[in-house]
Amino acid sequence: MGIVKVALYARYSSENQRDASIEDQLRLCRLHAKKQGWTIVDSYTDRAISGASLLRPGIQELIQDATRGRFTIVLAEAMDRLSRDQEDIAGLFKRMTFSGVRIITLSEGDVTHLHIGLKGTMNALFLKDLAEKVRRGLRGRVEDGKSGGGNSYGYDVVRQFDAKGERIRGDRTINEEEARTIRRIFTDYTRGKSSRTIAMELNRDGVPGPQGREWGPSTIHGNRERGTGVLNNEMYVGKLVWNRLRYLKDPDTGKRVSRLNPESEWVIQEVPELRIVEQDLWDAVKARQAETTFSQPERGNEALSERRRPRHLFAGLIRCGCCGGGYSMISKDLLGCSTARNKGTCDNRLNIRRDALEASVLSGLRTHLMEPDLFKEFCNEFTREVNRLRMEHGADLVAMRAELPRIDRELAKLLTALKAGGPIQAIVDDMKRLEARKAEVTERLANTEEPPPLLHPNMAEIYQQRIASLYESLQAEDTKTEAAERLRTLVSQITLQPADGELAIVLRGDLAAILQFAAHKKNATAHPDSGVLDAFVSQVSLVAGTGFEPVTFRL
Repeated sequence: MGIVKVALYARYSSENQRDASIEDQLRLCRLHAKKQGWTIVDSYTDRAISGASLLRPGIQELIQDATRGRFTIVLAEAMDRLSRDQEDIAGLFKRMTFSGVRIITLSEGDVTHLHIGLKGTMNALFLKDLAEKVRRGLRGRVEDGKSGGGNSYGYDVVRQFDAKGERIRGDRTINEEEARTIRRIFTDYTRGKSSRTIAMELNRDGVPGPQGREWGPSTIHGNRERGTGVLNNEMYVGKLVWNRLRYLKDPDTGKRVSRLNPESEWVIQEVPELRIVEQDLWDAVKARQAETTFSQPERGNEALSERRRPRHLFAGLIRCGCCGGGYSMISKDLLGCSTARNKGTCDNRLNIRRDALEASVLSGLRTHLMEPDLFKEFCNEFTREVNRLRMEHGADLVAMRAELPRIDRELAKLLTALKAGGPIQAIVDDMKRLEARKAEVTERLANTEEPPPLLHPNMAEIYQQRIASLYESLQAEDTKTEAAERLRTLVSQITLQPADGELAIVLRGDLAAILQFAAHKKNATAHPDSGVLDAFVSQVSLVAGTGFEPVTFRL
């Protein structure tokens, strides 16, 4: 029987466990693997991450390694360590089955389709029941006039304990310094100042914002319908509102998204001792909001909100060279530093036309990134490094091929000794050890193939041909959207750096995406030599572009 390779997985969630739980799980799994005579090839962990989604780095790495055949068994303490989501555990089981990997847990044993159906349903019900219990507890706390969770700017958490030493949760007290800032914001707003102006003045005066961060306009004006932002927090007039929003996990991204509940489901409790803003000042703010701002519809019906396409070609990729903040549209045609305009903490006031920026970046992608002569030089260096490592790997293969005849000779000698009446148990143990080694060497030799070249010396020319074709697709309406999305993947960052009263455009290409695009491969990172490429790139500090440096333009 050959060597059984096993991977261990452990996870704990931040809600009710501790970091040591990871080691406890792994220790139990190691003991089980040792009893079974299995070889542990690796362990994968996720710390303080909920099991309601598979979007966890540890489990994702495990799935990738399973597809590469690194192991044949995944061992965990229980199924709910892998996932508590019914859909996710079924999907994980399907992926492991396809890769020829068994899932075994200390609680359920060898996991089958029956376990997936029954246990998956039980885990899903557990999550639902847990959420309901938490909500019931929070509702009771709010009805007692205590906070239902979290803390608003302007208040401090009161830490106290009951007679049994249990912590009393939900009590708040006014932070007088922050309360003065809140009254200043309300007063300035009623005097006609915009939320942007108020934020810039607070930052200029060195007033720390919530959690010690800088003030921004959205922190102040928030969303009226959802009760977010300083100007909409009803606790400032002594009214505690709970259950205004509910939170769900997006099944595609694993991120929490909020939904506005009907007003009939809100729980409202009067807490006059927590009032910071007088009623007439609050009413004046609400009156001005009604006159000057549009209704802000609920976010979360996401077809056209969170999932909408970028408003311009390189939206989200452009950074200010002074503060590192984003560049955003400040008018119909102009881009400007968001930090400088919204917070006043950056001195970069230089703007750039969106069409001019896009034309310059597209030109850089077409004519500068992957410069042919320099890329050939890079290819030659990379090829030499790969060949060196392959020669070392080849020496191992030669040694293993020479080892097989030696093993056969040793087995023949042991068989002769066994027939001659030697010590049976010692001979049998030696034969088992040699058979196991022979199986391991044979498997490694059978699975070793010479990988194809990852980089082609003419890849730079191929890249320029393909990028030219993509540029043409950008001009046609029917292919414009797809071409734009593909172009965005080739750019890792665009930095606008002020210099002598002008903006220099520093373009950084995403090397992995560029090589994948040029090689016309779905996933270049799955290539056996991709790890060598990553290490080699980090050694030479390579950024795709002229001279292995970012491409810089001036308008």
